[in-house]
Amino acid sequence: MASLIDTFRQTIAKALTTGTNPAYNKLVYTWLGTNIIMNEDNDVTYIRDGYQRNATIYSIINLIVKSATTIPMTVYRVTNEGSAKQYKAMTSGVMDGNAMYKANILRKRAFEEVKDSELEALLKRPNPEQSFSAWLGEIVAFGKLTGNRYIYGIGPDTGPNQGKFTELYALPSQLVEIVSGGVMQPVAGYKIQYNSMIEVQPEYICHIKDFNPDYDSNGSNLYGQSPLRAGLRVLSANNEAVTTGLKYLQNQTSRGMLISKDGNLTEVQAQALKDKFRKNYQGASNAGDVIITPKDLSWVNFGLSASDLSLIEQYNGTIKDLCNIYNIPVQLLNNTDSSTYNNMKEAKKALYQNAVIPELIKIRDELNRWLAPKYGKGDEYFIDFDFTAISEMQEEVDKLVNQLASAWWVTPNEKRDAMNYAMDTENPFMDDYFIPANLMAQNPSLPSLENPKSLDIQYSTKAESNEMYDDYPKKASLNAQKMLDWKQEYPDEIRGGTEIGWTRARQLANRDEISRDIVSRMAQFNRHRQNATIADEYKETPWKDAGYVAWNLWGGTEGVDWAIKKIKEIDAITES
Repeated sequence: MASLIDTFRQTIAKALTTGTNPAYNKLVYTWLGTNIIMNEDNDVTYIRDGYQRNATIYSIINLIVKSATTIPMTVYRVTNEGSAKQYKAMTSGVMDGNAMYKANILRKRAFEEVKDSELEALLKRPNPEQSFSAWLGEIVAFGKLTGNRYIYGIGPDTGPNQGKFTELYALPSQLVEIVSGGVMQPVAGYKIQYNSMIEVQPEYICHIKDFNPDYDSNGSNLYGQSPLRAGLRVLSANNEAVTTGLKYLQNQTSRGMLISKDGNLTEVQAQALKDKFRKNYQGASNAGDVIITPKDLSWVNFGLSASDLSLIEQYNGTIKDLCNIYNIPVQLLNNTDSSTYNNMKEAKKALYQNAVIPELIKIRDELNRWLAPKYGKGDEYFIDFDFTAISEMQEEVDKLVNQLASAWWVTPNEKRDAMNYAMDTENPFMDDYFIPANLMAQNPSLPSLENPKSLDIQYSTKAESNEMYDDYPKKASLNAQKMLDWKQEYPDEIRGGTEIGWTRARQLANRDEISRDIVSRMAQFNRHRQNATIADEYKETPWKDAGYVAWNLWGGTEGVDWAIKKIKEIDAITES
């Protein structure tokens, strides 16, 4: 009895950790039994009649796959969780050049690229037989055809690498079936029917499915809905139009027959009339001529032409509908009748915005849920696609330069990064904001920018003084020293601060004399005062709060407040 109870407890525990909440299961899967859940979609039909027999579907799927597999995937380490959340939210919507520019800046703040990691090596070569592009191409193609993508992970069952995968495979979605464990565990495993029936535990499968509103007692919603289910009639019409056109070409005969109403034409006379017609009235020189005959003749039509049957119009109409189902511009399939887009560049941009990027974002998010946590602590690693590699999504260079030139709220280093240049870490002014002198506040209670000295943050136009200062508060030195201690104690966890910031912390901790220029830059750091307090999620581990660390490298609140007052004193003495 004890072993039976233990088995039941293990089943419950597994359901709680790998599946959905039991309360939700009872609500949705009340009548679900412990058996294979049948997929109402006929995925074999979509692949056979769609991809293998329909030129339009073949072209659409290949267009999406080829575009998706050219975008590189990178593994990052999260350094700023706040910026990471903003980045994920921004990249989950419709991407245009402006959004991509902002997302690129957020990505630089939120992540750092990880080199030579186990996760990166696995994605670079998912299995011995495939490159990353080939592996990703299969995932995208199966998803677009059947609405389901299955990734199978294989790894050691014991040892230090238990739980990690060494190989990843894309399973043929038309051969995969979901095995139910009943109401407590709707997805207990997966069965692959290929030569033989093999069952795989759910933790080894990442199932990425499209939305399916078909909630029934059989658990049909556990499968994704294929786009071709909505367009099955359009697909059939497209196939029938091609089939009908082929039959017309194969079976076409004479267009019709001339008959004498008098019925007195002999066979010789009929042949002579036919020869005379060919000689005198056929050919380009006789186009539009008038035929005159003394005989009373009538015409019997044998069949309709392709234009009479409206085959071309029907065929083109189904192509447009299939393109709409997959969110791609019909112009990319060499359809010149469409006037929706002025040029191919806009059409290609729409392909990435509406079809390729959303597909890759879906795959990215599921890999970060299922795969990335196996190689780090929690959300330490982040798998992402580099959409800046899409040339069609980049703003024109001259347009971007003009936008950045007037964006005074962006630092020069951020502008360099937006232009894909390396940041200048040697020049400290490259991380400062350069505010135009002609800006004026509309609120009379606020200081005017016509007089920079009226601001707490000083942008000095004075000649530099050779005098040095070391009367900053001891608390500023202690704040800086605490950050240096954290750097030694948690080298792999502390992410905040730039090289300039850590240099400043060493100066303050050592009580070195600092110049007026450094005092001015400490005062300018007041713009980051929102980082003076530890974020709620880092109360127990404050060294992980990148903003809080960066703030204290410059002396913290005590150091910045001193610098603001000190720069006023220095400038007052200089003026007098």
